[in-house]
Amino acid sequence: MSDERFQQVAGQVSRVLDLEKANMAMDEAALLALVAERVAELLECQPEYLMSLLYRLDVLEEKIVPVMRGQSTEPIPQALARLILERQKQRLETRRTVKPRPTDEATDEWAW
Repeated sequence: MSDERFQQVAGQVSRVLDLEKANMAMDEAALLALVAERVAELLECQPEYLMSLLYRLDVLEEKIVPVMRGQSTEPIPQALARLILERQKQRLETRRTVKPRPTDEATDEWAW
């Protein structure tokens, strides 16, 4: 992942998870560790809020369930952090490659 894209992912994840220690000079492994630490904290103290965040971040439920059932080789916080970062990378790539069609009011099918 390019440095610019990584910074965008890091910024988005930092804002959503309220990561105070996030440093834009960190690498992907350090960000993963920081996100995993925050996920562990939320699992312990605010599990409902964590599930709400996963929903807002559009992490697929079918990926979350096996992790929460302990079917992952990684610890739960680490696996959830990895899912969060992977999804944010996917979202960024989609935004980069899929541009919305400009709407022309004259050809808009909903225009009266």
